[in-house]
Amino acid sequence: MNTFKRVLLKLSGESLMGAQQYGIDTDRLGDYARDIKAASEQGIQIAIVIGGGNIFRGLSGAAQGFDRVQGDQMGMLATVINSLALGSALTALGVKNRVFTAIRMEPIGEYYAQPRVLEALERGEVVILSGGTGNPYFTTDTGSSLRGIELKADVMLKGTRVDGIYTADPEKDPTATKFDRITYDEIYQRGLKIMDLTATTMCMENKLPIIVFDMDTPGNLLKVLRGESIGTYVGF
Repeated sequence: MNTFKRVLLKLSGESLMGAQQYGIDTDRLGDYARDIKAASEQGIQIAIVIGGGNIFRGLSGAAQGFDRVQGDQMGMLATVINSLALGSALTALGVKNRVFTAIRMEPIGEYYAQPRVLEALERGEVVILSGGTGNPYFTTDTGSSLRGIELKADVMLKGTRVDGIYTADPEKDPTATKFDRITYDEIYQRGLKIMDLTATTMCMENKLPIIVFDMDTPGNLLKVLRGESIGTYVGF
């Protein structure tokens, strides 16, 4: 029994690297595509936002001397590359999908417009939303929150390399403990860095729940969609 009808799935660009140091690992990409296909076949409407950190991260570029605006624009283009790769992998599996971009770049992708995206979702197509918000100084987490709210998603699923939210970074602190549930306010109070504050605030103000889970384990996406208790639930 599926818990959700429409979801916004946020995927990490870094996760697409797999065991590599840069770029796209085709095995990891294939795992993601198969999981998304299985979810789509359950009748769940899926909108996807992918980060670009496996190719270029604007904020890191700014720290190395890049102009912040141009650095963020480069990051937006990195998300388009990842989106096209995922779209191609889904097409190879027979999954109908469409790539939308937040800035005009036809014929690479369709320019984002909420009504067209909603129509595609209602037809059962997987939609991949690239280019962030189309503006500098906003992360893809904020882009995910914005799109999730605009598309009236039931939940934002944040697929990461770890299996939920911890008291500290579990990759650095072996004593970190995992939360099964946490409130938006607790995230602020504890200074947890699961998303930037703008993204978290948007979700809180618009009552969009978040589930943070390990997307790198095949099958986890379906488990989350079925309501199994994996990952961390963020709400009130």
